[in-house]
Amino acid sequence: MKRFLLVITLLAACATQIQAATLEEKVVEYSMKNGMKLLMVERHTSPTVSAWIRFKVGSVDERSDERGIAHMLEHMLFKGTTTLGTKNYAAEKPILDNIEEVAQTLIAEKAKGDKADGRIIAELDKKLTALETDASQYVVKDEFFELYSKNGGTGYNAFTSRDGTTYLINLPANKLELWAAIESDRLQNAVLREFYTERAVVMEERRRSYDADPESKLWETFVASSFLAHPYGQPTIGWMTDIENLTRSKAERFFHSYYAPNNAIVAIVGDIDAEKTKTLVERYFSAIKPGKVLPPVTAMEPKQLGERRIELVAEAEPGVIIGFHKPAVSTPDDYVFDVISMILGSGRTSRFHKKLVIEKQIATDIGTFNAPGERYPNLFIVSVNPRAPHTVAEVEDAVQAELDLLKTTPVSARDLQRILNKIEYEEARRMGTNGGLARNLTEYEATTGSWRYMIEHRGMIAKVTPADIMRVANTYFTRENRTVGFITKKGGDK
Repeated sequence: MKRFLLVITLLAACATQIQAATLEEKVVEYSMKNGMKLLMVERHTSPTVSAWIRFKVGSVDERSDERGIAHMLEHMLFKGTTTLGTKNYAAEKPILDNIEEVAQTLIAEKAKGDKADGRIIAELDKKLTALETDASQYVVKDEFFELYSKNGGTGYNAFTSRDGTTYLINLPANKLELWAAIESDRLQNAVLREFYTERAVVMEERRRSYDADPESKLWETFVASSFLAHPYGQPTIGWMTDIENLTRSKAERFFHSYYAPNNAIVAIVGDIDAEKTKTLVERYFSAIKPGKVLPPVTAMEPKQLGERRIELVAEAEPGVIIGFHKPAVSTPDDYVFDVISMILGSGRTSRFHKKLVIEKQIATDIGTFNAPGERYPNLFIVSVNPRAPHTVAEVEDAVQAELDLLKTTPVSARDLQRILNKIEYEEARRMGTNGGLARNLTEYEATTGSWRYMIEHRGMIAKVTPADIMRVANTYFTRENRTVGFITKKGGDK
C-alpha cells in the first residue's frame, strides 16, 4: 500500500513539473510601447478564445471623494462609445452636457443639508428627469452585448474588486478582431451616458445587497472595523452617501487618468497564433496613449493592539466571522497562511469541518479565506454558521481551540503532502479552461507582479515546514490581533 501511495505521489509531482514547464513555455509575453502587457497561450483543442482585460485599478485606489467610482465605471463602460450605443452622438452630446450641469447643481444644493432649498431641489429634479428622457431617444441599449452575442460571444461580463477591474468575453477564434475593435474603441471613446439613471440602479443594488441583507451588512461592518486607516476597509460599491455624490465628470476624470494601456493586462487564451495575435492587438491598441501611473497606496494600517468585536442584531440566523491581520500575497508568511487555510478549512477533510461540523455538530458550515484584497496586507478569515441550538460563543471557542493547536502541535508530513496533492488538483482544475487560465494570468500578473506566481506557488508551499506553521500561528493568531463579527438573532442569545 505504501509503495502504491509513493508511486501516486511521484506521478503527481512529475505531472505538476510537466504542467509548470509546459505553461512556462507556452505563455507568450509581449509589452507594448504604451505599457500594455499582453499574455497569450495557444490552445488548439477547440476553435474558441477567451479574452480578458484586467485594469490594475480597484476601489483601493480611490480617494475619499471617489469611493464607489471604480464599481460605477464597471457599470458605465457597458453603455457604449461615440459610435456604439447611440443613434446620433452629435445630437446626444449637448443634452448629456446639460444633464451634467443640472446634476452637479442639484448635488451642490443637496449638500447644504438643512439649509438646502426644497423648492430648488424639486425644480432641478424635474429638469434632470426631463433631460434624461430627452437623451434616452438616442440610446441604443446593450449594443456591445448584442454585437458579441450575434457573433457567438458568451460570458460577456465584468467585475470590480478592491484590487482591480476586469472585462471578459469568450468568442469563436475567428471573431477575435471584433473583440479588438470593440475594446480599443471603448478605451478611447467611452461615453458615460445614462450616468445618473445608472447611479440610481447602483444605489438600489446597495440597498438590496448590503443594507437589507444581514450577512452582507455584517461583512461590510466587519471589514470597515478591521481597517481603520487603509482603504481596504471601504466597500467597493461605496457607502450610500458616496454613491449619491458621484458625478459623471468625476468618473470621466478617473477613467481617463487610469483606465489606460499602462495600467492594463490583457490575456488571450485559445485557438490563436501568438504572432498574428500580437500584430492584431498592436494594430488596434498601440495608438492609445498611456494614462497616469497609479500612485501607490501609502496608508498603512496601524498594528492592532486589542480585540475588536462587532455585533449585528438582525432577523437572521446567527453567524460569526473571525479575522486576523496578515501580510500581503507572495510574502513568505503568506505561503504559510495558504497551508494553514487548507489544513483548517479546505473541504470535508479539513480540521474545521471534521471537528465542528461532523464530530461536535455545532456548525452547519465553516470555511477559511483571505480578504478583502491581495495587493496589500489583508486578513485571514474564518467564517462559520452555528448549528441550532449551539451559540456563536461555542463555535468561536471551538475555532480558537483549533487555531491554538497549531501553535503547539506540529502538522504531520502526511497532512502537508495531502495539501500539495490538493493544490495540484485545484491548479489543474482552474487552468483547465481558457477562461480559467486567462483569469489566473491577469489576476496574478496584477496582484503579484508576475503571472509566474502560478507556477512558483506549489514550490513555495512545498518549502513550508511544521515549524513555520507553529511560528506563524503564534505570531498572528493572538487575541490582540483578532476581530470578531457576529449576528445575534433578535430576541435570541449570542
